[in-house]
Parts: sequence; C-alpha cells; structure tokens
Amino acid sequence: MATAVRTPEADPVEAVEHPFEPADGWLTRTEWLSRTIYWGIHASVLLAFVTGAPRSALVLCAVTYAVRVFGITGGYHRYFAHKSFKTSRAFQFVLAVLGCSATQKGPLWWSGTHRRHHAYTDREGDPHSPRESFWYAHQGWIFDPNWGGTPREMIRDFARYPELEWLNRWHVLPPIALAVLCWAIGGFAGLVWGYAVSTVALWHATYCVNSVAHVWGTRRYDTPDTSRNNALVALLTFGEGWHNNHHHYQASARNGFRWWEIDLTYYVLRALAAVGVIWDLRDPPASVLAAGPADEAPRKAA
Repeated sequence: MATAVRTPEADPVEAVEHPFEPADGWLTRTEWLSRTIYWGIHASVLLAFVTGAPRSALVLCAVTYAVRVFGITGGYHRYFAHKSFKTSRAFQFVLAVLGCSATQKGPLWWSGTHRRHHAYTDREGDPHSPRESFWYAHQGWIFDPNWGGTPREMIRDFARYPELEWLNRWHVLPPIALAVLCWAIGGFAGLVWGYAVSTVALWHATYCVNSVAHVWGTRRYDTPDTSRNNALVALLTFGEGWHNNHHHYQASARNGFRWWEIDLTYYVLRALAAVGVIWDLRDPPASVLAAGPADEAPRKAA
C-alpha cells in the first residue's frame, strides 16, 4: 500500500503537548446546562410527530442541513483546520458563522480540536479515537472535560482575529438566530424541522466521520491510523467520508480522489473559486493520486 504523506501543509501542528484552556463561554462552563440543551434538542425531534411533515418544513430542513454541512466541511474543516484554500477576511467570518450555526461550538475550538486529532490520531491525546470505544468516538468525547476548552496553541494562526475570538466565545448566538429564523419562516413546524431535526441529523452525520469512518470502509492508503473511506458517510457529509484519503493528504481541498468519489463540498469550493470568493485551492499532487484499485480493500478496524 502507499504510505501516508507527511508534509508541513498536511500537518498544521506538530504532535507536542499543549494544555487546553478552560471551556469557553458561560454555556460550556455550565456542564449540566450544556448536556440538558444537547439532549433537549434530541428530544425535541419527537415534536415532529406533533407537527407532521408539511412540505415547507421539509424543504427548510433540507436547506438548513445542506448549508450548515458546508459550514462545517468547507468552513470549519477544510478552511480553518487545514487551510486548504485562501479567502478574504470578510468571507472567513461568513464561513465561521455558518459553521457556528451548526451548533458544534466555535471555530477556534472545532478546528483546534481537529488539528489535535490529526496530531495524535488513534493514540493517547486523540480527543475521539474509536479505540477508546465506538460510542465515545461518536459522541461521548464531547462531554469529556479534557476537550471542553479551546486548544489555542493548536490554532494560534486564527486566534489572532478578534472577531473569531468573539464568535468562539459567543458560539450560541448563530444557532439561536437560526432557530428564530426557522420559526419566523415556518412557525412551530419550521422550528422543529428547520432547526431541531436538521441539527440532530447534522450532529450525527458529523460524528460518523469520527466513528464509522474509523471502523468500516476501505483503505486506499496505509496511514498510521484506522481511517477508512466510507461512501455512505461521504454522501451524508458532502465528501468527508473519504476519510482515508483525507488522513493521507490532509492539506487537500478535495477529499474525493477518484471521479466517482462524490465530494459536494469540493464542488461548491470550485464554484466559489470560479467567481473569485476563494482562491488557491490545494489539490492532491499526482503522486498522492497514484494508488490504484488494487490497494483498496474493505476492512473493519481490529
């Protein structure tokens, strides 16, 4: 198998110890309240049986899901965590707000924690390795106080922007604004479907990258971790399920390395680049793309 590419671009930080700061903002400091809200949003999905499924609410659900998936994949992940393209300071903030609206905390916390994952993948210090347990990797880790604060040493390049620091502290504001907007557009059904249902669906789609895509799927590259390419996860997350590709060459704006590996995030990024909103997209070099189908075999993590 091809071995993993380790480049400065692919590894934004070295694997060294950096203590986390205390959790950011009043919400994350109040652990019981944070958990209550988290599980309360899950429980509120049941209200869909009360509201029914009007077409307008389903459309709103699909739109808020799709836009926020891109906020996480194109914004938090490929831009803030891996710097796989460049953009203006204004659009950088737009990406941060879109990611924040997904109710997955602030941009500095998310991307800094993700950089730590790459620095320690499947070893001690990895916030969400499935070697701890499948369900810990899926969502249990988010309640672990070790990972509650922003690892600022991991994300100092973006921590210098005061607007990102402010948004990281007040990460609850975009989700609240989105919930109000959904109510204004579609009433109670709009709130339930446009915010609650789409948020829970997005949470677990994102979590599947950390859990499912480290347990089930194919391995094109012999990376020193358990990353897998999983087509179903890729469809749900607009390309993030091509996770073995990503762990092999992390700096790429493109996760789908074959024409048939659908990567909706990359297609949107290409469109944004075509109109000049972003630029300098990083693509994997030919040497990275050289591994062929003979290297791809379905596996399950031991």
